Amino acid sequence: MKIVNLEGKVIQATTVSSIQKFLYTNLDKNFFKRILLKILITKPISWLFTLYWKTPWSCSYANKIIQRHQIVLKNFEKQEFSCYNDFFTRKYKQISFDTNIFSFISPCESKLSIYPIKENFFYQIKNTNYSLVDLLQNKELATEYQNGYLLVFRLEPQDYHRYLFVDQGFFVNKTKKIKGKLHTVNPIAFENFDVFKENTREYSILQTKNFGKIVQMEVGALLVGKIKNHLCKNFQKGEEKGYFECGGSTIVILVKKNTVLFDPRILENTKKNYETQIKIGETIGKKISG
Repeated sequence: MKIVNLEGKVIQATTVSSIQKFLYTNLDKNFFKRILLKILITKPISWLFTLYWKTPWSCSYANKIIQRHQIVLKNFEKQEFSCYNDFFTRKYKQISFDTNIFSFISPCESKLSIYPIKENFFYQIKNTNYSLVDLLQNKELATEYQNGYLLVFRLEPQDYHRYLFVDQGFFVNKTKKIKGKLHTVNPIAFENFDVFKENTREYSILQTKNFGKIVQMEVGALLVGKIKNHLCKNFQKGEEKGYFECGGSTIVILVKKNTVLFDPRILENTKKNYETQIKIGETIGKKISG
């Protein structure tokens, strides 16, 4: 899979670490790998890695990411970090976003794919059908989003791991937390697993002023410590919703049909199995009037 910008220029191929490649290839032929993977995707192992990410010894890993991806530290509130987790949860001094009420903005810095939700609540990733009912564990809620869109914002370790509300509004109910495993969210994992169905995740139903009722979900990933959502009842567009600790992860948003006209370039990229690099707060669609 390739990562492109909105102009269609290839930025890079989707990166797969040596560990991810080792763990997620040839699983059907290697019993040892299957056992090892089963152990690594559990909460206790994630907890142990989280302890390490919070020690000074983990700073070297943060420095490698900063240098490799040329991250400009002056844009953040802190330029020096006490550990990898401190770097991972860094905060921008300021985030710009389109305040136009008709603009649907990205909640995070990520690699974006947009999938139509088809009949029988299925969406398709890499030519494989997945069930929205399994994702939400709520058939009634899934019914509301049939023929709508599922947006997948995949974050890599170098990305900014804080995320926003895309519009002003209020919470319809309490956040639903679903316990699960912690597979990597790298596309390589989808070749063997229904990652969104299996992974630890939590979602909120948000009644927005301009885009109706949407679902925003945070998905845990391999060696991610925690999903940290702020407690509030009402929210404003561009306000921080929460952040991830350690690793890379994913945000999923569900939008009802005839609500948003998404950027056709992103839709076309997704059809080609390309991910589109998106900035936090960047406009990715417009409200459909009427």
